[in-house]
Amino acid sequence: MYHYFQFNQADFMAHYHQRSNIETTVMMIKTKFLDSLRSKSDAASRNEVLCKILCHNICCLISASYELGLDVRGLAA
Repeated sequence: MYHYFQFNQADFMAHYHQRSNIETTVMMIKTKFLDSLRSKSDAASRNEVLCKILCHNICCLISASYELGLDVRGLAA
């Protein structure tokens, strides 16, 4: 991997930054919504994880709308 990094730095860094973004997102979800699941079955656990991801995305949209000063009242209609 070291030689791959030395000879293909642009490609290596593109993959590295994708991984870094994913790890950051997972840590944000775990911090905000806790890292444990309460569901017992596999299907329910999968749905719980998907709900946490959906809630995280909604929180990010709300935060971005406040930071950028966007008027989002007409988007829900």
